[in-house]
Amino acid sequence: MTEGQPGTWPVPAPGTDLANLLARVARGDQAAFATVYDRCAAQVYGLVRRVVRDPAQSEEVTQEVMLEVWRTASRFDPHRGSATAWLMTMAHRRAVDRVRSGLAAAQREARSVVAETDYDVVAEEVEARLDAQRVRRCLDTLTELQRESVTLAYYGGYTYREVAGLLGVAVGTVKTRMRDGLIRLRDCVGAEP
Repeated sequence: MTEGQPGTWPVPAPGTDLANLLARVARGDQAAFATVYDRCAAQVYGLVRRVVRDPAQSEEVTQEVMLEVWRTASRFDPHRGSATAWLMTMAHRRAVDRVRSGLAAAQREARSVVAETDYDVVAEEVEARLDAQRVRRCLDTLTELQRESVTLAYYGGYTYREVAGLLGVAVGTVKTRMRDGLIRLRDCVGAEP
């Protein structure tokens, strides 16, 4: 096909500079865009890869940049800088945006985890304090002998034999007091809401 036929695009000459190609892209010239893509995609990818580091994300960002070139080529002003600088600035901005977006997502996730952890810690602390209060109230329902035996064994860490020695009673007596006391505690703690 030749240049004048409908449905064909003129192929840019190999020596055409990037600024001229962008001007043609701005007018919708697909062949000029193909040339821009072929000339610049690898360079854009290299810059993006240095910023983003992840190869798959770098490919995505490169595609976004090249799509942006197609859409916004009319914004390129050769009086404000070179076409390469315009393109690479666009690529760098997109890459930085991707990194910032990833960091922001990671920070949101971290805050979410911290918030959940803080809530769980607070809830557990409240529950533990309520349990401790319930046990203290139930300990008050025991006889003095039962309370002494249970307190020495569970809070003091003493064995049956040591509790018996401290209280001056037989080991069997301590076991009976503790068994009866623990049954009453279980019933009391289980009955409270």
